[in-house]
Order: sequence, then structure tokens, then C-alpha cells
Amino acid sequence: MANISASDVNKLRQTTGVGMMDCKQALIECDGDFEAAIEFLRKKGQKVANKRADRDANEGIVISATNSDHTYAAVIMLNCETDFVAKNEEFVSVAKEILALCIAHQPATLEELSEMKIGDYTITDTITNMTGKTGEKMGLAHYNFISAERVFSYNHQGNRLASIVGLNKAGIEGIDETGKEITMQVAAMAPVAIDKDDVDPKIIQQEIEIGKDQARQEGKPEEMLEKIALGKLNKFYKESTLLNQEFIKDSKKTVREYLTSVDKDLTVKAFYRLMLGA
Repeated sequence: MANISASDVNKLRQTTGVGMMDCKQALIECDGDFEAAIEFLRKKGQKVANKRADRDANEGIVISATNSDHTYAAVIMLNCETDFVAKNEEFVSVAKEILALCIAHQPATLEELSEMKIGDYTITDTITNMTGKTGEKMGLAHYNFISAERVFSYNHQGNRLASIVGLNKAGIEGIDETGKEITMQVAAMAPVAIDKDDVDPKIIQQEIEIGKDQARQEGKPEEMLEKIALGKLNKFYKESTLLNQEFIKDSKKTVREYLTSVDKDLTVKAFYRLMLGA
């Protein structure tokens, strides 16, 4: 049996939002396997926070911006260990300089961005120098960008959450307000994909299996499990895919319906959402 430490339990609790005792039991049942413990909790019907690619930092800064003609948007996450350092003037200034480099040069990858220079030093060396000053581990964790006909960015107060969105059309009446609303929708509702067909097949299969397990534990007949699981999958699509979500400003409409009310061909080409510690 794996040795389950208090830090392991706390890490699972922070990741899932589930109580300490349930997290400990899940880790025991799964012999310390962290990913298996998350699935164990979900199959038990626990309300588990969605896994996200941005779950590799506790503190730092997340900021986004667009270029002047609104055809390119970028969002970055610069990590540190404490909120105290995250609010440090030099740390914030470096994050803003990194974002400015993104907007000016539009690097293709995080690695390419990391080799760009702030003054005499690369971004990698600049971050290393700050680490030496503060004693805290730091890192440029994420860089995402969108090129589209019209792009938008949103920075939530406190710089812990930001989102960017690309739409397929520009020059439409009311496009600025529309883009702002959709970018805030992404920030608030954390969709996993644009539409049903964009969801990773592994996630779909995972949701079906979880739905079956939950129905089985509820005592439903075996021959009904597939139908019940597909019903739960449809609910997942409505809650977790952007175009099928309820529009936060008007719950009688989906996001797709809101967009087509502005222009019949208007839709989302891409989006990214980054959040510290989520």
C-alpha cells in the first residue's frame, strides 16, 4: 500500500474541491495514484473541479492583450510561489514586458518567446535573476495566442484570470460589445471546447463511463446505463461547450443563438482561458 501523506491529500483537495477525508479515502483506494483518485471521486458522484491545463501554478499573474488592429491576441501566465511576490512591482513589470513582446513579435511557441530579450537578458534569464533575488521558484508557465478576423481579451480584476477569443468576422455592427460579452463568458463559465465536435474523444468516453458508473451505483438496470450516460453527456455538452452554454446575460439564449442574433454567420474560431490555481 502506498504511503499517503497529508500533502498528497491536500493537493487532491485543492485540485478537486472535495473534502479531506474523501480525498484521503480516494488515494487509499487508488494506492496513491493521483489521476485515478480524481476519477474515483467522480465515479462516487462527488462534485469534482474540472481538470485544466492551467493547474500548475498557485500564485503569479495572468494577463492578456490584443494588437492595435485586433487581429492577434495573447495571454500569458507567469508563476511564483506567493501572493506577496506576485504583487511585487518588478514581477508585474516583467510580466507586462513579456506580454508586450508577444504582441509585438507574435512568437510561435512558448520556447521561442522564452528566448526573446528584455534588455540584455532573455526572458528565461530575466526570470532566473528574479528567482535569485526573491528566493522563490518562478516560471513562464503558459503562452497562448489567437489570430483571427477579430480578437478580444479580458483581464479579471486581480490578474488571476484572463481570457482571449477570436471571432470569424469583423466590421459588424455591435461587434465590440459582442466580443466583450463572449470573452467574459469564457472567463466566467470555463468551457472546455467551442462545440460538441471539438471535445476530445477521450473526454467524451470518460464522461460516458462516469455516467454509467453513477447510474449503476444508483441501482439502474444494466440495459439502461448507456441511455442514461448519453443523457448525462448531453448535459455535459450544454454546460461545458461554449456555443451550447446558456448565455450569461440572457439565459433564454445559448451563446450560439446570441451570436447569430448579431449576424447569422458569426461564430467563435478559438478561445483560451488561463486561471491561477484552478
